[in-house]
Amino acid sequence: MIDAAVVRVCGQPPTVARRPVPVPADDEVLVQVVAAPITPLDVLCASGTSYFGAPATPYVPGVQGVGCLPDGTAVWFATSAGMRPGDGSMASVVAVPSADVVPLPPGAPLELIAALGLSAVAALSALRAGAAAASSGPGADGGLGQVVVLGAGGVVGQAAIQLALLAGARRVIAVTRSPASLARAAGLGAAATVPLLPDDSETGLADCLRDAAEGPVDLVIDPVFGMPAAAALRVLRPGGTLVNLGSAAGATAPLDSATLRSGSLRVVGYTNNALTTLERATALTEIAAHATAGSLTVTHEVVPLDAVAEAWTRQAIGKAYGRLVLSIVDR
Repeated sequence: MIDAAVVRVCGQPPTVARRPVPVPADDEVLVQVVAAPITPLDVLCASGTSYFGAPATPYVPGVQGVGCLPDGTAVWFATSAGMRPGDGSMASVVAVPSADVVPLPPGAPLELIAALGLSAVAALSALRAGAAAASSGPGADGGLGQVVVLGAGGVVGQAAIQLALLAGARRVIAVTRSPASLARAAGLGAAATVPLLPDDSETGLADCLRDAAEGPVDLVIDPVFGMPAAAALRVLRPGGTLVNLGSAAGATAPLDSATLRSGSLRVVGYTNNALTTLERATALTEIAAHATAGSLTVTHEVVPLDAVAEAWTRQAIGKAYGRLVLSIVDR
């Protein structure tokens, strides 16, 4: 028997239970799980209200995790728990399709890689999509140039700051709400930080961004949308690009036609769902290499599996400080 977090009723936190050891199919491998993050996607899927439909219960949640193969090889892996029938990463042993397993380098910081995971994949891939678009058109100079990162306090935002600099960005401007998040963004390498205040207007935030910028902005990484996205569009250079990969600040944004047309601006949507398995693995391998080298980190908190219900609730109500990562040790 193994330990696992089990969702029994949609919309309620999982609880720890003993489960049979999974039997792998012909195309699967067993992974001894070390750590699994609790992500917004996990909570959404388990709510029963996602676009994937209500999952069959009981099931083990967790769309990603890190662990070891029987031969001791450290790996990151993905699952489709909550999106399709089957169990996920929040168990001491899981059966995972071989194609969804990515080997990690020796000495890899497993809990940190669990925290980075698919959020860092999104940040890296969005940067590349934006850089490709920004390298052509009016005002392009062939480089990544100056980048604005909205939602810089979140996992995607924190990763985007560091990955932009690793990719050669001349300068990163971070936008986030709390003083702690602003200080953290500066510590991660942001050359300037701009607070997002409750009474900010589109015009006011755009003015603050212009004051923080040294010349026109080439690229905006946007996990939040809403008013901040509309403000950031106003400071893009002609031909500049905004890549949207989330809607934490609003499902709609007050975009105006004149801003888009006068600057020949590009607004690009991004989702990890568009990646092939190979593209995801390639991105994850790069992220793991940066994390192992000490050049990529993210705020995270490691909690024991026994505390999954409390940690899950904190994630669901927005009280998580960084990424919550379950440490999974079989009893």
